[in-house]
Amino acid sequence: QVQLVESGGGFVQPGGSLRLSCAASGNISSIYRMGWYRQAPGKQRELVATITSGGSTVYVGSVKGRFIISRDSSKNTVYLQMNSLKPEDTAVYYCNRLPNLPWGQGTQVSVSS
Repeated sequence: QVQLVESGGGFVQPGGSLRLSCAASGNISSIYRMGWYRQAPGKQRELVATITSGGSTVYVGSVKGRFIISRDSSKNTVYLQMNSLKPEDTAVYYCNRLPNLPWGQGTQVSVSS
């Protein structure tokens, strides 16, 4: 069973940056499209960024120009560089393959002054 482990979350002030990492226990990231999702309190989980095996990326409008998704297939790891963070970015962030595998525990990102 492939497992996904997210890390890198934390507390940051508005305008700050964080880099999230997602390590997969199996070799999946080089084959499948991978995505970063987030779930804010009281809201549904939303897909914010995806990256294909060829490196093509897509972002939801609210993070476009601020977030960058990338992958290192040799390390089975996917990253999310988050810049110019806003309070509305506060959420638990998850990564997953598309189609989805069982979810990991996620990593909390909190943006507040």
